[in-house]
Amino acid sequence: MSESGEPRFLRSNVVLEPLVDRFYAWLHTVAPVQASMNLASVQVPLLESYLQSPQVHIAASTNPELRGGYFVGVEESRGAEVAELLDSIKRDRAGMLEFAAAIAEAEELVRQNAIGYDLTPLYPKLPAALNGLVELAYDTSNQASLHFLEPLVYRSAAYDERRQSVQLSLDDGVERPFILSTPRLPSPDVLELPLAFRDPGLEELVKARVQPTSAARLREALGLDDAQAVQLDRLLAPQPSLSPDRHIDAGGRVRYFGHACLVLQTAEAAIVTDPFISTDNRHGDRYTLDDLPDHIDLVLITHGHQDHIVLETLLQLRGRVGAVVVPRSSRGNLPDPSMGLYLSHLGLPVIEVDDFDEVPFPGGKVVATPFLGEHADLDIRGKSTFWVELAGKNVFVGADSSGIDPVLYRYIRGHLGKADMAFLGMECDGASLTWLYRGLLTRPVPKKMSSSRKLSGSNAAQAGAIMTELGADAGYIYAMGEESWQGHVMATTYNEDTYQLKQIEEFLGWCGDRGITAEHLFNKREWRW
Repeated sequence: MSESGEPRFLRSNVVLEPLVDRFYAWLHTVAPVQASMNLASVQVPLLESYLQSPQVHIAASTNPELRGGYFVGVEESRGAEVAELLDSIKRDRAGMLEFAAAIAEAEELVRQNAIGYDLTPLYPKLPAALNGLVELAYDTSNQASLHFLEPLVYRSAAYDERRQSVQLSLDDGVERPFILSTPRLPSPDVLELPLAFRDPGLEELVKARVQPTSAARLREALGLDDAQAVQLDRLLAPQPSLSPDRHIDAGGRVRYFGHACLVLQTAEAAIVTDPFISTDNRHGDRYTLDDLPDHIDLVLITHGHQDHIVLETLLQLRGRVGAVVVPRSSRGNLPDPSMGLYLSHLGLPVIEVDDFDEVPFPGGKVVATPFLGEHADLDIRGKSTFWVELAGKNVFVGADSSGIDPVLYRYIRGHLGKADMAFLGMECDGASLTWLYRGLLTRPVPKKMSSSRKLSGSNAAQAGAIMTELGADAGYIYAMGEESWQGHVMATTYNEDTYQLKQIEEFLGWCGDRGITAEHLFNKREWRW
């Protein structure tokens, strides 16, 4: 064990997994309204199903054809631990489970009674758990719904920071279990920290990637006992492993870090989009956290899906970010939790933006631009593409936005000019409505209906239309979930005959025929000017 006062840095390959009740933490398992419903309607039934038929779950969780399915990948010998977890949830999260039941009851009350007349008589009939936390309202089509007063829900029994913890381990390159289905049980080689995500000790720890600290200081900040201090020592190194070229002296640079993560830099500033970054630096085939600049002016989050607002990476950036820029939600709509409230409660500085809001940074600016589709036709406003102006170039960050109505992009060009580079997602055969949103549905959706409503971005024709309307000189396909380190989140399986890859080939051919630079990105890429 190292001397407690010697300078120490966090090892480059430290994985930080944020957990809530031992399930992987993301927007819909932390934000209190959605977390309560997912706990009651997805996670508790999932654990109950596992305990009834553990062998079925284990076999399915290791079947490549069922990758990304809702099966618990815990060996049968640890079934007693799963049962204990289930019991603790039912006992300790009774307030959340009651809140979820109240939502279902209230939605049924509204469906049966809100037929166009005054809603005032319904308020006394609302479940007590919702008192003071919801408003009933009609839209202009005379359809009534609940609207949650979300800031207050964070102060209610539905939000409990005692659910939160983190697991720290060293990345060995082995794919972790699928995040939507498999809880993380204790392991001898994992350091368990029962801390809230906003705990200042976590910021002290992750800042040690770039700033020296000591084992003694971290032990005090994290409140560790002797055994935990020994585990922590394995995660520390005497020297940092930061890349020498993580900053630039002049001009502009864009680096592709995998999936939807771009790092846009000048000598003055750094912008990161949808950070989802590998911690395994053994292969040299990717950029890792070591390659990030020491300070990041702005992090841009395009939308609230689990592969774009990735808490395991965001928490590793605490203390190094000027602000996280997030699209403003619809304020109280059930499937549209506020990312601003979510991240601010986790200790991150936040700027919320609406379409065409501008956020300046040294030597440039970011403009929030509209995002179409990719949310199974749910009324979700918390989504944005971005236009970044830096070092004399205009970069369009398109994420999973669809080209279903290309005229939108004509308006963007009319407002902001011609794009030099466009980054577009082409997951054009996405998962169905119920794959991700099942926990929020209080009335069953027929399978045929669900399958028709997908989490899909642009196909080849739509991506081509976006390029045409933006007048882009170069188009780069990204955000396809193909990189190896993303399997625990993406659970993506492609082969050469997969529809998405065929569509990408068609798009690349379309661009080639028109003299447009185009590329399908994978692992890492750099542009300099």
